[in-house]
Amino acid sequence: MTQQTIAAEEPGHRRSIASFVKSNIREYGMLLSLILIMAFFQYMTNGTLLKPLNLTNLILQNSYIVIMALGMMLIIVAGHIDLSVGSVCGFVGAVAAVLIVKLGYHWLPVTFFCLALGAAIGAVQGYFVAFWKIPSFIVTLAGMLVFKGLALWILAGQSVGPFPVPFQRMASGFLPDAATGVIEAFNLTSFLIGAAVTALVIYFNVRERRAQQAHGLVEEPFAFFLGRNLLVAGGFLLFSYLMASYKGLPNVLIVMFALIVLYAFVTSSMTIGRRIYALGGNEKAARLSGIKTNRLTFYTFTNMGLLAGLAGLIFAARLNTATPKAGLGFELDVIAACFIGGASASGGVGKVVGAVIGAFVMGVMNNGMSILGVGIDLQQMIKGLVLLAAVFLDVYYKNKA
Repeated sequence: MTQQTIAAEEPGHRRSIASFVKSNIREYGMLLSLILIMAFFQYMTNGTLLKPLNLTNLILQNSYIVIMALGMMLIIVAGHIDLSVGSVCGFVGAVAAVLIVKLGYHWLPVTFFCLALGAAIGAVQGYFVAFWKIPSFIVTLAGMLVFKGLALWILAGQSVGPFPVPFQRMASGFLPDAATGVIEAFNLTSFLIGAAVTALVIYFNVRERRAQQAHGLVEEPFAFFLGRNLLVAGGFLLFSYLMASYKGLPNVLIVMFALIVLYAFVTSSMTIGRRIYALGGNEKAARLSGIKTNRLTFYTFTNMGLLAGLAGLIFAARLNTATPKAGLGFELDVIAACFIGGASASGGVGKVVGAVIGAFVMGVMNNGMSILGVGIDLQQMIKGLVLLAAVFLDVYYKNKA
């Protein structure tokens, strides 16, 4: 290739990179923001943020928010909202506490019953939204008040606990090392699992790019693809090493990761996932194309109730007690995580990975500011401004497109 040809291709190459960055600024910008926020608090806290103990606490503190954000992302993509998730979370935890602690039922069947209860609550709310066309804001606002009151009534205004140790391990247990059977020292099993997951992620990314190349659909420049995968591999391996050097992988992290993979697959590779995006993008067009939009809306709310129930069990297990104030304000953190992660307020736009990143942006900010001794009043103001900025950028780039 001559120097003239190379010189002629360089401007076009730069333009392709620039256009790719512009069209994907929300996705890459959010990931970059999380990295910068973590770097800032890592520096300001003198390295405390990424210490294994604090990193483990960060995972445990935000697990239930991440789990509910997966369901909320689907709700928002479908063009709705759910304000009741915090109250449903607290109510399900209260029911579990009464059944296990007061009435003496075994924790395992109670767990399945509470998951079914959460799904039933979501189904009832989804029924009114989908088939009676009552705005989701009104239905779930009513649900927020109803289930908050029910939690107070069931607990009689008092905290109920403690839970059996096996139930507690759902939220506070760790994966033991297969070599030693304990969770002390360096947990080799956890590190090897992290390395295997890293290899699988890179493998599927490479396979997806090759499939896109075969159909001429590759948009991401190779430099971005390489850099993104190196960043992912480095982050996963570092995280695995830090977790292994403390007690290993928390049980709740394994559950959370499995759900992230499942929902990422559903939204990107299954028909129902594509239909949810079509529903949020243009409900009338989706209905005319043969999609049963009412049933799809019903399913998204049922799914949200199921995940809120799971989050309620995890939160109660982590605190080792059910309190009347459990779940208070959770809906705000969950909704904020989705919007910060790139979900559009008008529906039809949003990604599972974005919701997870948004949840950890909020979590890292909460954790970092708490370590620095920032007052709760200032924390709330900062989180509100971050949420407003995220939605502003969404509207700005949407209008500019």
